[in-house]
Amino acid sequence: MKKVIIYGLLGFFLVSLSSFAVHKFYMAIYQINFAPEKKMLQITSRIFLDDLNKGLEKKYNKKVFLGTNKESDEDVNSLRKYLAENFSIKVNRQTKTINFLSKEMDGDVLVCYLNVKEISKINTIEIHNSILIECFPEQQNITHVTVLGDKKSMLFTESSTKQVLKY
Repeated sequence: MKKVIIYGLLGFFLVSLSSFAVHKFYMAIYQINFAPEKKMLQITSRIFLDDLNKGLEKKYNKKVFLGTNKESDEDVNSLRKYLAENFSIKVNRQTKTINFLSKEMDGDVLVCYLNVKEISKINTIEIHNSILIECFPEQQNITHVTVLGDKKSMLFTESSTKQVLKY
C-alpha cells in the first residue's frame, strides 16, 4: 500500500512540474524628458539586446550583431530604420522628427539616446511605440514621460501601441 501511495505522489509531483513551462518576459523601458530650456525632448530607450537582435533579424531577414564586435554600420542603420518605423511622437498634433544620437551597452541592455528638437510648449504628446511587439506579442514597452515636473507612465502592448497625454 505504501508503494502505491509513494508512486502516486511521485507521479502527481512529476505531472505538476511538467505543466510549468518556461516563459520569457519581454520588456523595454523608455524615458522621455521635456527640457524647456533646450526646447527639446530627450529620449532614452533600454532594450534587451538579444531580443532586439532577434527582432531585427526577423524583420529584415538578415543576421544582426548589434552590441558585439561583429557589429557593422549596416546593423546600426537597421536599428535606426527600425526605431523610426516603430517609435514616433506627435507634439500638439504635429509629427516630430526623432533624431538618433548614439547608443551604448549596459550589461545585456542596449541603451539608445534620441531627441526631438524645436519643442517650446507641450499641450499634448502622442506616442506610438510598437518596438518588438510584432516579433514578440508578449512585449511590453513601459514609457515614462516627464513634462515640467509632471511624471506620467504608459504601457504599450500588442493591444495598445498608441497613447496620448494632455497637459
